[in-house]
Amino acid sequence: MSGAAAGVLRFSEERDPAVLAEFVRLRVIDPEGAYWRRETGNTVLRVPYTLVTPEGWGGVGGYPLGQWTADQRRAYTAGTLEAGRGAELEKLGMVWSEQDAAWADGLAIAKQYAAAHGHFLPPTTTTWEGHPIGVWAKNARAAARRARENEELRAAGRAVPSAAGAMTESRQDELDAIDPGWCPAWDTAWQRYYRLAHNHVQAGGTLPTVDGDVVVQGEDLGRWVNAQRFGWEQLLPVQQWILENTLKVTPAGEEERPVKRTQDTMWALNLTAARQFHAREGHLKVPRKHAEQLETEDTLSGRQGGADGPMVVKLGTWLDNGLGSSPSRSAYPERHCSREERPDACAHLSGTSVTRIETPWSTSSPSVPAVRGRAAHGMACALFLGKERAE
Repeated sequence: MSGAAAGVLRFSEERDPAVLAEFVRLRVIDPEGAYWRRETGNTVLRVPYTLVTPEGWGGVGGYPLGQWTADQRRAYTAGTLEAGRGAELEKLGMVWSEQDAAWADGLAIAKQYAAAHGHFLPPTTTTWEGHPIGVWAKNARAAARRARENEELRAAGRAVPSAAGAMTESRQDELDAIDPGWCPAWDTAWQRYYRLAHNHVQAGGTLPTVDGDVVVQGEDLGRWVNAQRFGWEQLLPVQQWILENTLKVTPAGEEERPVKRTQDTMWALNLTAARQFHAREGHLKVPRKHAEQLETEDTLSGRQGGADGPMVVKLGTWLDNGLGSSPSRSAYPERHCSREERPDACAHLSGTSVTRIETPWSTSSPSVPAVRGRAAHGMACALFLGKERAE
């Protein structure tokens, strides 16, 4: 027996006569049922899913009444609720509609989530108090956008295919009261980042401009701010206006933007990474997923104004893919460095002597069979570096 029910059965203690009469009349002795009683002046029994009875309610204080009413509603829908209990709930104004109740439950959770996070823009995978509020919010946004599309069709004098699935205006007003920006016209993740950044600034913080400097609710605000500045042209005009007028974010200047790396620069960068790895490890047996970090000069990194930290080079991928060459080409392209320079540079690293090498994927090469795909990449590395690369 639950503690709440046991408290009611201690008749030696003073109890509200109405509570005792209701308890006995409904014969609710089991811990799952406890008893119910309307303590508010509401004309209907619409208990939020998260409601826990106040401690001031005596023997039934601290009881999850919201979850219990949800269980009764499901039992009523399934036809397993006793008729007597159903009648008593109806006297209290029980809301039997699953859709209405689900909306009320979701709305209650939305208020809690917004109060805790400062916004109602949860990721789809979010759960709060055991409720999948992320999915609920996603479905609500879809319904609101459907209503918006229908309204635009009516305004244009066009027929509305169907009103099914569209959110009513009253429900939109309820969510607008929680967070006016809960259903943006653009990506929800962008709106969430913006609200977090705006809340951070409103709380007295400084708008971050360095990746990893400020992380709020698992979101890197510095990285997001930089992405907006360097991707300014991809934003909608209204998004640009919001950033400029609320966060004072402006597009990155030409002097801040990275210089587009040429093929020569990329080859030099990867070769530098290979030299660094070889000097440290004494070999070039680089795992495919290995990334080498370089402290490079401006000319090598391709950055104007200096590099902000180490340059990351995916050395393993570059070597595994045949030193950046495409196996689908029948001739070695004139790029990065000459045909003679590449083998010499790699041979110097691998400790082998390579004086002449044929294009490994060329069908005209008499010394190497024609191969394609990953096999061609592996053969290229074996010839260039003088070592075997296991598949």
